Amino acid sequence: MPVKAPKQNKTATATVAAPAPAAHVSTERPNPWKVALQQLKQVTDLLGYDDGAATMLATPRKCLSVSVPVRMDDGRVEVFSGHRVQHSTTRGPAKGGIRFHPDVTLDEVKALAMWMTWKCSVMNLPYGGGKGGITCEPKAMSSGELERLTRRYTSEILPIIGPEKDIPAPDVNTNAQTMAWIMDTFSVNKGYTVPGVVTGKPIQIGGSLGRDKATARGLMYTVLYALKHLDMPTGGLRVAIQGYGNAGYWAAKLLHELDFKIIACSTSKGGIFVDRGFDPEAVNEHYQKSGAVVGFKGADTITNEELLELDCDILLPCALEGQITQHNAARIKARIVGEGANGPTTPEADAILHENDQFVIPDILANAGGVTVSYFEWVQSLQNYFWSERDVNLRLRELMERAFEAVWKIREQRRCNSRIAAYVLGVGRVAEAHRLRGLYP
Repeated sequence: MPVKAPKQNKTATATVAAPAPAAHVSTERPNPWKVALQQLKQVTDLLGYDDGAATMLATPRKCLSVSVPVRMDDGRVEVFSGHRVQHSTTRGPAKGGIRFHPDVTLDEVKALAMWMTWKCSVMNLPYGGGKGGITCEPKAMSSGELERLTRRYTSEILPIIGPEKDIPAPDVNTNAQTMAWIMDTFSVNKGYTVPGVVTGKPIQIGGSLGRDKATARGLMYTVLYALKHLDMPTGGLRVAIQGYGNAGYWAAKLLHELDFKIIACSTSKGGIFVDRGFDPEAVNEHYQKSGAVVGFKGADTITNEELLELDCDILLPCALEGQITQHNAARIKARIVGEGANGPTTPEADAILHENDQFVIPDILANAGGVTVSYFEWVQSLQNYFWSERDVNLRLRELMERAFEAVWKIREQRRCNSRIAAYVLGVGRVAEAHRLRGLYP
């Protein structure tokens, strides 16, 4: 299928000012579970699945909600809400991150677990999808409070996690240290060390080389494959990145090293815009010192909403879900949208971007580098045999390219957008696994 230039895209060499905020735009984030179900229904209808099969694919296998009481530094006890959802274990143990965020809800965790199922399937990993989260404000908590929160939460979900059951990993506001606390808590309860219970843990206790950059590296690979298929040059292309955590920062750094021009980035406190481009490492140093990218010398301050609408070639939403909606999709100017975050684009926005001939690399493909190297780490932990970072990166590139080409082939055959193509691949594999395993009893 021929790919046309987007109708509203401008030349990459134009001098750009940050866009003015649009009036009367809804800022309410859509319910992620409803979005996930809507995306799935599009594909189950397309593939002609009956109601029973469609319902099995949509229904989480297990949802565990727990209270997490924590003694705070001042002596008072605060009770937090935590969740762990296993959407599917048909193709293997559940796999997915744990996030600490004030907006965590059961519906959000269910959606993220479902997206993990399709993501693992698209990459053809022997996993189902899982996800966890605690409703809290981690940025207002001390290290000691976060450790006690993590360990108590782990003890509450301990019966359903394990190397053969459900394997957590880092996500929003969690990191290698968080995974070390989970591993230790689980291991103490078992009476022996179990490194395979989590991935994304420190190298010193069984983590994998290359895991910290894996999500960004996989995103970079998919951007490069998209440029190749769209016959676009790579030199000097303008990139805007929403979210400057692990995925956003490393994506900026890796692309900058390949001569892409990083013109904007943001955190929850706001964003910056530099028309000539900036050094991602210098911005990260400012971010680590100040807790925000805003205030970086020589940069204009913009909002997260304005960043999405900048005149750029490549837009990488690497923050939270529900960022590109029917209210702002028509103003997106990027030729390529690579979803570093999970669920950043709603189905209504997908339709608008597709109508404007803009190429979306869907989340279940674009950010699958993290779970792919998590799989490598899990294998290494089970075998107690560790690979070089070069081996990890080469294996990651091979799997990302294989998945991208499979999605592109379905896109061309069915003349559909890339998300539908990725879902046809991922959902189809899970449905076939259901069929082969049968229904017990």
